[in-house]
Amino acid sequence: MVELETASSKDLSEAKYAKKILQLSDLHYTKSIFHEIESVPSGADRVIEKRAVIKALLLSTWLQRLYFIIRAALMSVLAMVVTFFYVSFFGQIGVVLAVFMGVLIFIVGLIVTRLFDVQTVQVTKYIVRRLADHKKIREFIMNHL
Repeated sequence: MVELETASSKDLSEAKYAKKILQLSDLHYTKSIFHEIESVPSGADRVIEKRAVIKALLLSTWLQRLYFIIRAALMSVLAMVVTFFYVSFFGQIGVVLAVFMGVLIFIVGLIVTRLFDVQTVQVTKYIVRRLADHKKIREFIMNHL
């Protein structure tokens, strides 16, 4: 963090600083970055700093939203598979059992998706890179899913 605070505006536009900013999830720190930008005298340096921070925060938002979309999809597929096999084997499911299974599958789904968290993040970053070239698809996913 000290490296980010001491970096010049030209350095902040580099990818390695953008990655460091993306790893920050602390709202207080993000606010302090914005206050720091406001304290920079107006001119080219201030514009460059604002653009770098805005791009990094936008990418971070895309990554978070897409991560949760992918994780929710994995959890729902897991629930669908378990429910399908249970109903296929036993032929029916009662309301009480469905509620119990739903809670149990949700908890197991959280655990399973956390086990594959690294892979989920890698897939998310790959999808965001691919969506950079497809504006309409990206806007649909980010705004409607």
